[in-house]
Amino acid sequence: MRGRFSWIGAIPHVVITVLMIVVIVDMLVGVFLRYVMTWVSATFDLPSVRFFWVEEVGEWSLTWMAFIGAALGVRQGIHFAVHIVIERFSPGVRMAVVVAQCLLIVVFGALVAVFGWQVAELNSQSFSPALDLNLRWLYLSSVVGGVLMVVYGLITLGDVFAGRGAWGQLSGDSG
Repeated sequence: MRGRFSWIGAIPHVVITVLMIVVIVDMLVGVFLRYVMTWVSATFDLPSVRFFWVEEVGEWSLTWMAFIGAALGVRQGIHFAVHIVIERFSPGVRMAVVVAQCLLIVVFGALVAVFGWQVAELNSQSFSPALDLNLRWLYLSSVVGGVLMVVYGLITLGDVFAGRGAWGQLSGDSG
């Protein structure tokens, strides 16, 4: 059963990759429109090119990338940590610290999701000026990121107890 659904874990990675490509292309288009097309329009007395949508595409993409990327960082154990301090603890204390850290991540993710949902609902009647998209979609990025943090935090907690992965190694006997 697990092998059949293993592709689901790749979805956040694919989304991050696509968003990164969108941001890069968006920045290149923005620079081209701002500096080349503005100059061409002014030089040849042509109508100006409207490029205000570029900032919104970048903002939306970076927002979604930040929240999904934060959750992926939880899963991979790459967030800031002071290993030199934790490694000096006894294995039992080290395990307790890492378990507490995982539980704090789960609680933080849940808070981000709950309050993100509230903000999304508050802004559900607002629309972005250039793209005319409902702002609920922008703020739902925090809900998705928070839910992913909870899920990845719980999976990571299982890794800690099983001694698997980066988190399991951190809590294990490496004294």
